[in-house]
Amino acid sequence: MKGNCEVKGLETIRERTENREKEFLSAFAALSCETKGRKREEPPCEIRTAYQRDRDRIIHCPAFRRLKHKTQVFLAPERDHYRTRLTHTLEVSQIARTIARALQLNEDLTEAVALGHDLGHTPFGHAGERALDRCYSEGFRHYEQSVRVVELLEKHGAGLNLTREVIDGIRCHTKGQAAETWEGRVVRIADKIAYMNHDIDDAIRAGILKETEIPPHILGRLGSSKSERISIMIGSVIEGSGEDIAMTPDIAEVFTLLHTFLFDTVYIHKEAKGEEHKAESLIVSLFEHYTKKPEELPAEFKKIIETEGVARAACDYIAGMTDRYAVYTYQNLFVPKAWDI
Repeated sequence: MKGNCEVKGLETIRERTENREKEFLSAFAALSCETKGRKREEPPCEIRTAYQRDRDRIIHCPAFRRLKHKTQVFLAPERDHYRTRLTHTLEVSQIARTIARALQLNEDLTEAVALGHDLGHTPFGHAGERALDRCYSEGFRHYEQSVRVVELLEKHGAGLNLTREVIDGIRCHTKGQAAETWEGRVVRIADKIAYMNHDIDDAIRAGILKETEIPPHILGRLGSSKSERISIMIGSVIEGSGEDIAMTPDIAEVFTLLHTFLFDTVYIHKEAKGEEHKAESLIVSLFEHYTKKPEELPAEFKKIIETEGVARAACDYIAGMTDRYAVYTYQNLFVPKAWDI
């Protein structure tokens, strides 16, 4: 086997996969052989399609591994079973792949977008995002940062050189313009299905919500268990997707009601919000420190300082931190250390 994954034979493994896509996938699917390509051209792999390579690059990058120590909803949870940004990502991937398979879309593209969609999330979840958005004059949005991670920050400034379809799906996964591909649109709705359901699960685990407190008209349509709700929502997307990716109108209406209920009872609850002001203050302190003392930023951010300014470099560095590394850095910078007498 050669360095470019080359194998002997008239038809490569990649070509065999691409031919199967042409035969079995929907007319709405993005075919691997028809990708719009990468920013930097690369010779094709003889085993993996373009989207399979993207998925693998995301899984193996440091930013993906750091997601395991980044907050989803509950800051610094003491128990082991609360979701993290990594477990959320894996749940999004599973839901998105199930929908994509049922709709005969490109599952590899769907998986790559799902696994990469939150790579740019800050420590402390949306509290960290809000803090950086206030600090940085040009604003900070995690979905834009996710694109920045894969295009620039990974591999010491070279980026992962992903296909344009994967980057578009990552950029459009949460709000604003819909993704160009159906696979990207599947990830957007799978993201919502995942967080709505696991946030209920975590809220019940935290003792701030009881299953019986969910309004009966919502439970009656979506089901009383997590698995039932997810199955109904996935089925609704599969049934409701025609000219676009969407839930059936009846489930979409109840889905919106559930989101409103969670916002009023969970997302603004003191258990979920109680420590957010401390987290935001910590992020602001780190930002102010590094913008005043840019020489203390790691050497890999020197080029960003030169081309885009100190504030941009500080944002990139802080956004890449895990919760615990942000706390560790803050303590080293601002908390007096004990000494022996």
